[in-house]
Amino acid sequence: MHSTSQASHHDHGPSLRQRLAARGLDAVTLLVLPAALFLVLLFIYPFAFGLVLSFEPKAGGSWLANYSRFFADPFLYETIAKTLWLSIPTTLLNLFLAVPIAFRVRLMRNQRILTAILILPITLGTVLVAEGLLNYLGPQGWLNRTLVTFGLASQPLKLLHNYWGVFISLLLTGFPFTFLLTLSYVTGIDPALEQAAATLGAGARQRFRHVYLPLLMPGFAITFCLSFVQAFSVFPSAVLLGAPAGPTRVISIAAYQAAFEEYDYSMASAIAMIMGFVQLAIVVAILASRGLFYRGPASGAKG
Repeated sequence: MHSTSQASHHDHGPSLRQRLAARGLDAVTLLVLPAALFLVLLFIYPFAFGLVLSFEPKAGGSWLANYSRFFADPFLYETIAKTLWLSIPTTLLNLFLAVPIAFRVRLMRNQRILTAILILPITLGTVLVAEGLLNYLGPQGWLNRTLVTFGLASQPLKLLHNYWGVFISLLLTGFPFTFLLTLSYVTGIDPALEQAAATLGAGARQRFRHVYLPLLMPGFAITFCLSFVQAFSVFPSAVLLGAPAGPTRVISIAAYQAAFEEYDYSMASAIAMIMGFVQLAIVVAILASRGLFYRGPASGAKG
């Protein structure tokens, strides 16, 4: 009787749950499925739909007609250079400003209060920042009134509806994001490394150059990429504070005009694909260059 039950059990074999677990599909792994489905519905499907749509020109013709039209028209392809000319300098300047401030803030007792003040522009949003700049930097704004009143300028400075208006806006809205990422990397380095370098006679500049900089470069690369992608997708600032038909006609404006002025969603999708490819190329180039500065483990200097 006992041997019969053993044979019966052997015939049935492992249960379905056991077979799934053997393949790595246990109960914990299945919890990832909702997130994966959300990712597919929100990101992958729209991207795939837009990619296919970009190869279906509204006027017909070759499947590459939209891309040929974009790169044949200077009014369209020059938007790439104009967007890069805004996004790369602002990203570099934000990173350049965030580093010394992060090193200073990490030593302060009231770090949370100062950090909250520095990240305030995030809570305001791009549109509110743009409206504030219109009031402060406009011809009758507080800055120009002060300069003219005290004789520091003979006439109001033109800081809006040009390149500089968008540049300043991107600095204000991008700095908090860059600063928070930089601060997290700076505070994550073990202070014992700096102390050891100081004990060996290294000055402040030498400690930064030979200790901190090699360890921070991978983090700086990631910070640059994330901040660059944010700046490259600029749209409200370019419209409200720039010259949408001139030096601040960024690629997002070209996509908007194709979709909502020309009602050519196929062309708009092609511009969006080009926009994504340019961002991807910059990000891949930056991330690939990280190994030139530091080849150790990413967490090797964490305290």
